[in-house]
Amino acid sequence: MLETLLGSVNAERALVFILAREEGYAREIARFYETNNYSVQKQLDKFEMGGILVSKLAGRTRVYSFNLRYPFLKELSDLLTKALSFYSSEDQEKLTMNRRRPRRREKPL
Repeated sequence: MLETLLGSVNAERALVFILAREEGYAREIARFYETNNYSVQKQLDKFEMGGILVSKLAGRTRVYSFNLRYPFLKELSDLLTKALSFYSSEDQEKLTMNRRRPRRREKPL
């Protein structure tokens, strides 16, 4: 939806994913969208160089989140939220469902 504005579909995917889950890393985003890890990593690096995203290391994994000091963060997040509202309800639910805590073995979903 925003690929013409942002330059590529993976750029949109990366930003929407981080908007929905507040943080993410390249392999996680690539697996979620079933796309190439390298292209997602390139987009994340581009956004970090532009000041839109910041990253931190969690072990050996580089985790990205929005730069709260970015001057157009409110406008960008409003645009991404609007784009997310046009996604199907299933896709919205999958994006916002963020399970990161460990689960007990054999616990039913």
